[in-house]
Amino acid sequence: MLSEQQILFALLVAVIIGLAIWIALLERRIAKLLGGKSGASLEDAIMGAHRAIDALHTFQKDTTTELGRLDGRIKKKLHGVRTLRFNPFAGTGTGGNQSFAAAFLDEEGDGVVLSSLYSRDKVSVFAKPVKAKRSEFELTGEERAVLEGDDR
Repeated sequence: MLSEQQILFALLVAVIIGLAIWIALLERRIAKLLGGKSGASLEDAIMGAHRAIDALHTFQKDTTTELGRLDGRIKKKLHGVRTLRFNPFAGTGTGGNQSFAAAFLDEEGDGVVLSSLYSRDKVSVFAKPVKAKRSEFELTGEERAVLEGDDR
């Protein structure tokens, strides 16, 4: 039978062999990481990556600022046009659906309402400024309908 010292010795030898294998594997991984280059070139690569990340953050900030500016401009552009044709003289036998009301609005509901009243004798055209889908001038039912987007 093996003595206690022999078992302890065998156990220590096994631990030393295991540690030697582990060290060899670590050295192999480090050599692979460095790839034959010096530690200074690895540091340069890390610093280059850091500079690239800083440049990316700057680009992201600039892009976000530009997108905000463009979003503000787009909101001021013509967003919706609605037109409603109608006969203001219905039941009298005159007119026809030649009259209209048209709303030209941006995304915030600012713009203008144009309306035209057609009769055989004359055509009248009206323009009313609009702010937040409201006008300081009295609106006809047809003009209100195009502002609110109602289809009659």
